[in-house]
Amino acid sequence: MGIHTYFYSLNDLERIIRCPGRFKLQEHSVSAHSWKVVQYAKTLADIEESHGVTVDWKKLYEITSSHDYGEIFIGDIKTPVKHYSLELRAMLQQVEEGMVAHFIDEHIPEEFQAIFRRQLREGKDDSVEGRILEVADKMDQIYEAFAELQLGNTEKEFITMYRNALIKIKGIQLHCVDYFLQHILPDIVQEGSHSPVDFEKITNEALSS
Repeated sequence: MGIHTYFYSLNDLERIIRCPGRFKLQEHSVSAHSWKVVQYAKTLADIEESHGVTVDWKKLYEITSSHDYGEIFIGDIKTPVKHYSLELRAMLQQVEEGMVAHFIDEHIPEEFQAIFRRQLREGKDDSVEGRILEVADKMDQIYEAFAELQLGNTEKEFITMYRNALIKIKGIQLHCVDYFLQHILPDIVQEGSHSPVDFEKITNEALSS
């Protein structure tokens, strides 16, 4: 009981593998994903601040480090399934949030429950921090897909993952998105120029869609 239960449950995030059911040359756990999202978000937030944008760093760290905690209860559901329909996505989110709320009520001491509800909530929203989280989350999809395709994995789902993540990012209004598209993405395309897939073509199609 108590916060010990929360700390101990974090081990489960190391055992939940992302993109289940697909052949992968490199496995990525939800725990590793969350750590990388925090790293991306830090730099993205620095870019925002360099343009005079105010960033709530405490909120940013809370929502990026904990954004997938609910997957302890429902696992990592493949993106095409999760986003098959708005109704299904809303239902899955409702289940996940309900189980997180039940966990907090059941295990977290009352004096800390409000804090945990804030930290473990769905962090993607219209705030600067919420949009940075969205970009950072999709960036990790891009890099996971990029790594698999670079290594010769022929699963078409990784091409779809790369393309859809890029489409999502380019539609988010942030200075760091402009920086990513102008300075980081060209390096990805250049590095992928000798891979089995045509990254330049896939990227251009995504950016023009």
